[in-house]
Formats: sequence, structure tokens, C-alpha cells
Amino acid sequence: MIKAILWDNDGVLVDTERLYFRATQHVLATVGIPLTKEQYIDLFLVQGQGAWHLAADKGLSPSAIAQLRHARNTLYSTLLSQTPLLIAGVREVLDTLHGAYVMGIVTSSKPDHFALIHQTTGLLPYFRFVLTASDYTHSKPHPEPYLRTVERSGCRPEECLVIEDSERGLRAAKAAGLPCIVVPSEFTRGSNFAGAEKVLGNLTDLLAELSQQGASLPNKGVQPTAYSGG
Repeated sequence: MIKAILWDNDGVLVDTERLYFRATQHVLATVGIPLTKEQYIDLFLVQGQGAWHLAADKGLSPSAIAQLRHARNTLYSTLLSQTPLLIAGVREVLDTLHGAYVMGIVTSSKPDHFALIHQTTGLLPYFRFVLTASDYTHSKPHPEPYLRTVERSGCRPEECLVIEDSERGLRAAKAAGLPCIVVPSEFTRGSNFAGAEKVLGNLTDLLAELSQQGASLPNKGVQPTAYSGG
């Protein structure tokens, strides 16, 4: 029986992946490195290694790459502050699930970016806890983020369900021994989701899927309490 739902953030709750791609693409272009959408998907959402090695291969020094990274992060922060971010249907889904499950977020976002993303979304009160990139050593597709999240949930692995949108997130969940439902984003449709429990068309389909599994959702409309952080 599922007692905890563990949520990825970018591409599942908020539509931020396109902004991260845009910022990364723009900064790499300033040093003559083209980054296509297909490359981004493979490097970031499948392999989980990022793209700075492309700059290193071009001969840029570690200090120059650090400057590029800073420029990318600054541009990304600017884009986040200017763009509506909520995924369609997310508030309806969280309203329904809140109170019926322990819910937490596990994200590869840096804490400052995560805080900026959720400065105006109003979503954090739905979640009991959040793990950002500063809370673990190895990022997805390594299982560590989800292993730590299971610990925080207080539930057994078989009582947890992961919601992801990417191959690397699915691989992280499965490596941690967790069932995973995938809701592909614009960037991940058509990816290889072998091993997922289900691949859904949109986030609101999750409610029907949980109902089919016999879940009881009596708490629709329960008001979320203030998120305490951590």
C-alpha cells in the first residue's frame, strides 16, 4: 500500500526545464559551442552529466568554465523570475492528494534556484519535506537522492511511489528500489521509460491511476499547512 509520494520538481511540478535549456544554450553559444535540444535532453535528462565538458573539450580553463556556470545560473534566475511556471493541473492533483499521503520533493535544483522557483507557486505547503542538490552527494541517476528521501518519509521503500518525468529520474528511483510513474514533459516525450510502472499522458491522469490501484482519496479540499522547510 502506497503511503508516500515522492515528487521530482522540474518538469513534473513546474515547467522550468525549457528555461534551464535556454540559459545553458545561450551561455555556451557565447564561446562558440552550439547546444541543440536533442543534446540537452541526452546530457541532462538521460545521462545527468551536464554540458560543461563540452567547454573543457574546446580548451576552456576551469576558471573560464566557472565563469560560464555563474553566467548561466544568473540568466536562469532571471528567466525564473519572469515566467509563469506551474504545470497544468498540478494544484488540482496536490489538493486531492494532500493529507492522504506523506509527500516530499527530491530535486536536482540548487537551493537558491528552488527557492526562487517556489517564491510565488504556493506549492510548498503541500509537502512535508524537500531535498535539494545540497542534501546529497550524488545526483540522479544515482539512487542516493531517493534513498535519502525514503529515510525522510519514514516509510518503507515498498510504501513509496516516485513521480518523475525523465530517464535519469526513473533510473534513480528504480536503482533505489522504488516504483516510479512517469509523466513526460515537453523535453522527455519519446524517451525510454522501460521499467516505469506507468507512463501517463498528463499529471491529472495520476488521480485516476491511483484510484485504479485502490487508493482512497478522501482529503480533497483539505487546506495545506505551512511548509516548515528542510
